[in-house]
Amino acid sequence: MPKRTDIESIMIVGSGPIVIGQACEFDYSGTQACKALREEGYRVILVNSNPATIMTDPEFSDATYIEPLIPEVLEKIIAKERPSALLPTLGGQTGLNLSLELAKRGILEQYGVELIGAKREAIEKGEDRELFKNAMIKIGLDVARSHRVNSLEKAREAAYDLGLFPLIIRPSYTLGGAGGGIAYNKEEYEAMIQRGLDISPVHEVLVEECLVGWKEYEMEVMRDCKDQCVVICSIENFDPMGVHTGDSITVAPAMTLTDKEYQMMRDASFACIREVGVETGGSNIQFAVNPKNGRMVVIEMNPRVSRSSALASKATGFPIAKIAAKLAVGYSLDELKNDITRETPTCFEPTIDYVVTKIPRFTFEKFPGADPILTSSMKSVGEAMAIGRTFKESLQKALRSLETRAWGFGGGGAFGDREPRELSEIKSRLSTPRAERIFYIRYAFLAGMTVDEIHQITAIDPWFLHQLKELVELENQLSTQSINSLDAPILRSAKEAGFTDTQIAHLVGSRRQKIRKLRESHGIFTTYRLVDTCAAEFEAYTPYYYSSYGDENEIKPSSKKKIMILGGGPNRIGQGIEFDYCCVHASFALREMGYESIMVNSNPETVSTDYDTSDKLFFEPLTLEDVLEIYSQEKCDGVIVQFGGQTPLNLASELSEYGINIIGTSHESIERAEDREFFRNVLEKIALKQPVNRTARSPEEAYEMAGAIGFPILLRPSFVLGGRGMFIVYDMDELKRVVREAFDVAPGKPVLLDKFLEDAIELDVDCISDGETVVIGGMLEHIEFAGVHSGDAAMVLPPHTLGKAMLDKVREATYALAKELKIIGLMNIQYAIKDGELYILEANPRASRTIPFVSKAIGVPLAKLAAKVMVGKTLQELGFTKEVIPSYFSVKESVFPFVRFPNSPITLSPEMRSTGEVMGQAFDMGMAFAKSQMAAQPSIPLSGNVFISVKDSDKAAACRLARSFDELGFTLCATEGTALAIQEAGIPVSRVFKLSEGGRPNIVDIIKNGQVQLIVNCPKGMIPRKDDDAIRREAVNRSICIMTTLTSAFAAVDGIRAMRTKPLEVTTIQEYHQHL
Repeated sequence: MPKRTDIESIMIVGSGPIVIGQACEFDYSGTQACKALREEGYRVILVNSNPATIMTDPEFSDATYIEPLIPEVLEKIIAKERPSALLPTLGGQTGLNLSLELAKRGILEQYGVELIGAKREAIEKGEDRELFKNAMIKIGLDVARSHRVNSLEKAREAAYDLGLFPLIIRPSYTLGGAGGGIAYNKEEYEAMIQRGLDISPVHEVLVEECLVGWKEYEMEVMRDCKDQCVVICSIENFDPMGVHTGDSITVAPAMTLTDKEYQMMRDASFACIREVGVETGGSNIQFAVNPKNGRMVVIEMNPRVSRSSALASKATGFPIAKIAAKLAVGYSLDELKNDITRETPTCFEPTIDYVVTKIPRFTFEKFPGADPILTSSMKSVGEAMAIGRTFKESLQKALRSLETRAWGFGGGGAFGDREPRELSEIKSRLSTPRAERIFYIRYAFLAGMTVDEIHQITAIDPWFLHQLKELVELENQLSTQSINSLDAPILRSAKEAGFTDTQIAHLVGSRRQKIRKLRESHGIFTTYRLVDTCAAEFEAYTPYYYSSYGDENEIKPSSKKKIMILGGGPNRIGQGIEFDYCCVHASFALREMGYESIMVNSNPETVSTDYDTSDKLFFEPLTLEDVLEIYSQEKCDGVIVQFGGQTPLNLASELSEYGINIIGTSHESIERAEDREFFRNVLEKIALKQPVNRTARSPEEAYEMAGAIGFPILLRPSFVLGGRGMFIVYDMDELKRVVREAFDVAPGKPVLLDKFLEDAIELDVDCISDGETVVIGGMLEHIEFAGVHSGDAAMVLPPHTLGKAMLDKVREATYALAKELKIIGLMNIQYAIKDGELYILEANPRASRTIPFVSKAIGVPLAKLAAKVMVGKTLQELGFTKEVIPSYFSVKESVFPFVRFPNSPITLSPEMRSTGEVMGQAFDMGMAFAKSQMAAQPSIPLSGNVFISVKDSDKAAACRLARSFDELGFTLCATEGTALAIQEAGIPVSRVFKLSEGGRPNIVDIIKNGQVQLIVNCPKGMIPRKDDDAIRREAVNRSICIMTTLTSAFAAVDGIRAMRTKPLEVTTIQEYHQHL
């Protein structure tokens, strides 16, 4: 049937900040939906709190609200915009939960808003564990035995009924299994139940029989208004049940199902989506199969576009979110054409003649004390995907795409050595699922273990293990060769199995270039195949490529000038979606300028790897070998390395050595900024100050230099992103404890020692230059004092405390530095202001993670302009020659995953730990800050009890803070030292016991009893002490607002005043930009 004409405007609720369990897959799906609906002529109203995504750029929606995702704010937007419909299925769990809440509160009915795609009843049936269980039983599908509980007493009864441990705990309405896990004994069980009940927004937990060791599958399914159902993609987990599917290696299509089993699962999927009642759109259905007897159970269903939908879309070339949006407005699958073939309708199920492997990316090193064991609670922060003709090839490509220093499955690099491991260590690492277990399977084979022995320990399907064994056998064969004995058959076998020239060179004791020359002399060339959705039955019109060997080359050269853009690879803390945003803008800019844009990236979650973002997409690892091959075959005219974060920048030097044309800021200029010695000379030349600093090449040098600089010292490795290995140390003992870690982060690179400017104000500046004209894009003042990584700090644009004279000084310094470094494109500079003096901390001649935020705050697409400048345009020609200073405030706040890592200290430091960010905007600074906290959650309370505990040097300021809270009508409590200072200032305060004092009730008791609404906790030193960490942990678990710096606490006071005296207004960024 044709699209609906009774709908004029559609509201889409986004997924909010990037968090573990809900990452940029939903930015990708939301962006697709916005494009698809506007294409059909509907007015699109988007609500999302995340400024880092391309989705919240003003050109993607008619009305873009970067506002907190809470029901009260959404109601205001609905009242203002009066949308005809709400599409709830494209904003992840957040969008779904909020849409359901709006329906429950009667807000949708009140304003005449229709839920499309999935009705309230379908959402409830898919999300409510008990309703879903009963629905599956009704249609004859098996489910795991389970009980829904809402108290510890009920949980004990459930455990007794279900029988033996282990048992699985799944808190209701949470993301990525947050708070859940596998309990192997009664003590673990009760602790996990209590934690799950606390984390669940509805105080409910599902206790389930344990299916650990069973095989796990996912089916991505779509349904239309004619009740036509199709399977888009089947996905098989490499890891058996017990590991969250987001943390498991996954493979598409499913490898080990027989045709009969697949058809049974397909039929079950269709029965499931029909019974739950998802009328139109995509759903993800998860199954478990007992390998011993074939029993198949339905685990769960997401009545929305899921985390795996992005993977399935990229794996097949079928744009699930785009089609889901069109189905929601009345189209049927047979009416819509497949974009890739342009001939087949979308009711044709995709068929693929290649294998796709996804491997998750973890950052446990950011969270000391975090449990690295993988369970049913998701812990990964990103993922890499690779495509190959075989599982072996795609696995090796995926492993090297992770950027964890692994070159593949053996053949050198991390975990690629051939040194024997103790059998006891191997068995221990096999028995417990961790990120590196895949590599220990290789060590097991090298140690002589059999497929059956490894299967008995891991429960990984023997088919996969046989594939890995064959890789090890091939590696063993290569290790016995020399470059002179390598013949064509073994070289071809190695290349078809995914071994790189680098791996082969390592195994035969040669060099990469020699291996390439040898294989090409044997006629073994890299070829590129098209992703076509139909196993080559129809011609593909979208140039979406993957590399392989032995097949015809499907690259179609053109005569246009070509620029390659290197993406950022898998998301990780320190290098996230902000860089993908910049890459997408670069592609848009190049296409507008008439260039052919060629994207290279390995991240399936993002918009940069959408098939229609660039003229050509190469889904490939971002290694020197892979990039050089594409550049050569496409005959590119240049490459952009400044937009994808540190990953492409790390390749810049070697790319230059190969004569690759790096457009924009030259490699030499990048090196002058990143090399400490060169940079010091640059600053001396233009008379700018730096903190006293030294460069150490060994721990011993670091100790010597620390004595000369004087403590406190900021210690940091060079050439890393996200503050990895950065520490503030206050004495020699602290330095000796952490210096080895700083050197290990970037092996072979020096470590930098800076005099730490305590209590300095930090300022981030993003600027753009064409070599002649320099324009400041934005100045962002940190709310926290120096010492908090800029990626974790709350920031304000424009600066809210610095005077005109200092800001003018910053402008002059920025202009001078950009001209001296000959910047062509973007640069980010970090300044510190202490005692009226301006210091430069560092300069990064690349796109920074604040570019999306600044662009939205000032209404200028900086990354797009920078890309145009890099290919020759001037800022004068582009019409951007003057700094934009908004009349409103924009506040960036960070979001942290501490709830996922219960044993890790909760602290802000020079090492970045946030996964995402939100934005608060208002014409009043206090209101903008309050909205940013509302968006990040938990919100600032407007009344109640405030607990204050600060170090001695902060007591005077804490008294001023206490007076502000007292004047606002809050009650105060504090530990002994802080309470005494507050009392002496004449402010009423009650004293509470520290944990270490032994008295009761202590502060943790009071928090658990719900008697504290706001916590201010600012201890001495970089790592919180035991008492402080217990306070912070309890606050995080119970979603209590906590401030760990006094500057943020004062900002909270301003926020409370604003919220009490001014109405909370909702404003689109398009409306804000009218005030510029």
